[in-house]
Amino acid sequence: MNPLIKFFRTKIYTAVLLLVVLMLIGVTGYKMISGYSWVNAFYMTVITMTTVGFGEVTPLDDPSKIFTIFLILASVVIVGYALSIITEYILSKNDVEELIQKKMQKRIDNLRGHIVICGYGRNGKQAARKLLAYKKQFVVIEKDKEMEERLQIDGVSYVIGNANEDETLIQAGIGKASCLISALPNDADNLFVVLSTRQLNKSINIISRASLETSYKKLKLAGANNVILPDKIGGDHMASLVVVPGLMEFIDNLSIVGKSNINIEEVAVEKLYKTKEVRTKEVRTIKDLDLRKKTGCTVIGYKNENGEYLVNPEAELELALNSKIIVLGRPEQIDALNSEYNIN
Repeated sequence: MNPLIKFFRTKIYTAVLLLVVLMLIGVTGYKMISGYSWVNAFYMTVITMTTVGFGEVTPLDDPSKIFTIFLILASVVIVGYALSIITEYILSKNDVEELIQKKMQKRIDNLRGHIVICGYGRNGKQAARKLLAYKKQFVVIEKDKEMEERLQIDGVSYVIGNANEDETLIQAGIGKASCLISALPNDADNLFVVLSTRQLNKSINIISRASLETSYKKLKLAGANNVILPDKIGGDHMASLVVVPGLMEFIDNLSIVGKSNINIEEVAVEKLYKTKEVRTKEVRTIKDLDLRKKTGCTVIGYKNENGEYLVNPEAELELALNSKIIVLGRPEQIDALNSEYNIN
């Protein structure tokens, strides 16, 4: 929550508390001093605090008149204070929200090559957590206005709007984004988002969620590069826990929950070369890198320049430019790898 809004809310709570205390004093005073019933005491307190000018229930004696004067003066101060705070809060809240939106939009406008996540439900939040673990820049598009406070607490860039509308996608910087994750609960909405995104950005990588297997081909035809079926993956995972429980437990331990738990890293080969080596096109092998000795990490996979994967590559494999290696290691070993080659 914005600190200024929180500050105003605290002042409002204080004003309400003062009003309640003053009313209790008024009711108790009229009951004890004037001998009114509880109903009459409450009635006299309300008309006195609001200064509506109605007549007394019964003529007041001198002690009651003195008490009433005190109550009127206190009410003018406290009620006036409460009204001013509430008015100032309403006006300031509008100004603060507008300021927050402008600041957020300026931050989004400066992004390049970021990821856009449509929907901040269960799948959207999980995607955001993993992107945060890798320190990737992303923008969340969320339709539900009530989720705004949650987004602010999580500290992510966001746009409140309908992802089906081109204006909202443009506001999230879809034209400059490198990837879009459509994690909306409805397949039809995801299909519309994929179509709109592909029209606005021809080269963007699109990953979409799907609930039904029949939606898979439609989303692929609409332009999605990858379509994920969470229910199918979940069922396969549970079945695998029965067939190969030890292997699945090991794979689960490789899951990314936070920066300190990253066990797998994908590294572009260019980052493993020095500038001079790239210029002279000197080719290295996995053995030349000697990552095991330098960082403790083990190379478990290789993706060549054509996008083809090779599991457990040989030590003599030459690492061509525009290819990638996949390494496995403990969190501290991954950190050592990133530090060794200045990988952000």
